[in-house]
Amino acid sequence: MTAGTGAAATARTTLLDAGVRAALRAAGAAARKGLGDPALAELVQIRASQLNHCAFCLDMHLTVAREVGVSERKLDLLEAWEEAGDVFDERERAALALTEAVTVPTASGFVPDAVYAAAAARFDEPRLAHLVGLINVVNSWNRLMVGRRIPAGSTRW
Repeated sequence: MTAGTGAAATARTTLLDAGVRAALRAAGAAARKGLGDPALAELVQIRASQLNHCAFCLDMHLTVAREVGVSERKLDLLEAWEEAGDVFDERERAALALTEAVTVPTASGFVPDAVYAAAAARFDEPRLAHLVGLINVVNSWNRLMVGRRIPAGSTRW
């Protein structure tokens, strides 16, 4: 639904340059591979998509998350991960905090040092770089889809 109108969302345009699509797909694949944890990659992409209100990406990443074995409990509680007790381990919590900090910058525009330090304590430098890259790629996809109003489940985008 489109906010406030009650009407089903329709795409403003389905045109996306093939080069842009290929570049983002390649960047996402490289980041996921370097992170080395498909379940965590999906949690990160879902959380960013929740924050960005991207129904298309939520629909897609929730499906993939289930395929790679993310539990329904984690998916159900992801939006409230900070209050979910031990549902998420410390590594997941650090990645989710970093996802939120990169996706919704503070007033200063920077990721808080404590958030970055918590992630750096749980990921080696290459994996942390891939995690930051993945967060940025999913944010780019979210903005491309939200900006063009691509609805969940769309096959034309």
